[in-house]
Amino acid sequence: MEQKFIPLSVPNLKGNELKYVTQAVETEWVSTGGPYVTDFESVVAQYVKAPGAVSCQNGTSGIHIALILSGVTQNDIVIVPSLTFIAAVNPVRYVGAEPIFMDCDDTLGLDPEKLREFCKSECSLEDGKLIDNATGKHIKAVVVVHVFGNIANMTELLEIATTYNLTVIEDATEAIGSYFLDGPYKGMHAGALGHFGIYSFNGNKIITTGGGGMIVSPDIGQLQHAKHLTTQAKSDEVNFYHDEIGFNYRMTNLQAALGLAQMEQLETFIHTKITNYQYYTEQIATIEHISMLPFREDIRSNRWFYSLYLEEGFPLSRDEVIAAFSKQKIQTRPIWGLINEQIPYKGFRSFKIEKALEYQKRIVNVPCSTNLDTSDIDRVVACLKDMVRKS
Repeated sequence: MEQKFIPLSVPNLKGNELKYVTQAVETEWVSTGGPYVTDFESVVAQYVKAPGAVSCQNGTSGIHIALILSGVTQNDIVIVPSLTFIAAVNPVRYVGAEPIFMDCDDTLGLDPEKLREFCKSECSLEDGKLIDNATGKHIKAVVVVHVFGNIANMTELLEIATTYNLTVIEDATEAIGSYFLDGPYKGMHAGALGHFGIYSFNGNKIITTGGGGMIVSPDIGQLQHAKHLTTQAKSDEVNFYHDEIGFNYRMTNLQAALGLAQMEQLETFIHTKITNYQYYTEQIATIEHISMLPFREDIRSNRWFYSLYLEEGFPLSRDEVIAAFSKQKIQTRPIWGLINEQIPYKGFRSFKIEKALEYQKRIVNVPCSTNLDTSDIDRVVACLKDMVRKS
């Protein structure tokens, strides 16, 4: 019997998705108008405890809008992580600003200690503005990515941002449902901590709308402006007057119908993610020099992605592990190539990138879909043990 393919991360559409999408089609509300859009925005805002939310086409467009609302222009600098998906950084270039790349810490998020060192040693605070000494440009914002459902060290990062008047844009595209269990931000969700938070509902995320994203902010005025910009900045809908450069970034009613059904299942999905992660952890405990990358203990993580960490002494390289899994029809992936090493970004500055290089070499992401069962995990672990035995 031929082995089935085990994908890395695929949607789970076993709830009311078909029902709600069918209703949208039957009522002919299929485009960017329709009740599911506002309902979905309301449900997400309530879930993450934000005063409001504005839907958009994807997480990338959400970050783009957040940068515009932050007043970032071509004369400014934005601090960004080196270890992330490139979509977190590209919008900085959309607005013409300059990125400066920062290292990660053990959360895989932006390292606050290096950020603090950079601000102290490479910059000056002039009239409340953080100025880059090398270029004289204003460092206006920082993009913080919550990687794989973990939460970056927001306590320190927000304190640094307050000290240096930096706008904090949280890329929480992988972290809806992750929140603090302890500390000064107890009960607060990833994405609802900074000036702006962005969620993604791409097909591989814990919940999906096929594509799509969401912008949240504690500032209702900024959310109203975000909605204006994402709907072509139309100031007079009857006469088609536009008072700014706007964007066609709104989510469709069909996407929102999917999203609403997915939100109904999010907590169930997270429970499954936590259970499967624990099972993986227990099953690989007997294999030497390898472990599951942990999540912070002071948070309830959605555990979106599961990462094997290849420790010193493990007999195979990252790429050898991925190739061996592939031969057994098990889809795995490395973590992203560092953005500061990508062709479009080789001319931009980095600050002491060290830990990100190590994680890039040692992480293998393994299947983590919410429809994964224990027999699938057993097969992944058996394959891992077999490749170690043969090495």
